[in-house]
Amino acid sequence: MQANRLRPAEISPELYSAVAKVDELTYQSTLGKALIELVKVRASQINGCAFCLNMHSKAARKAGNSEQKLYLLSAWKEAPIFTSRERAALGWTDALSRIAEIGAKDEHYSPLLAEFDEKEIVDLTLLIGLINLWNRLAIGMKYTLPNPAIDPT
Repeated sequence: MQANRLRPAEISPELYSAVAKVDELTYQSTLGKALIELVKVRASQINGCAFCLNMHSKAARKAGNSEQKLYLLSAWKEAPIFTSRERAALGWTDALSRIAEIGAKDEHYSPLLAEFDEKEIVDLTLLIGLINLWNRLAIGMKYTLPNPAIDPT
């Protein structure tokens, strides 16, 4: 990856590796890769992170999410295509990614209880915090998008 400012993986390899390891561990959770990638895309939409949107929209398709689901993700509240599990996760993603604006209220948390067990709620919360960290690294260090001539996917 290229960055127009600093390259965290080179400058602070221990911390960067630890963050990457946590990211890797999220895929071992029972959340499922398709849901994990939807959450990553949604948080990246909220944060306006082009680098992460590019990466995770591709990963979301590979994980089995349809094009239609990705097209409608920014309007997930109005789109009936999302399951109740996805809706609960996306509501929590919105709340935690905008925590200073809307907080993490019971109305955001309660839907989780019907769809996830306690460990999954914690894993989801860690995932949301982690993608927000990745967004801040990518935006703060001005990660550049891959060259489409080299990486057309």
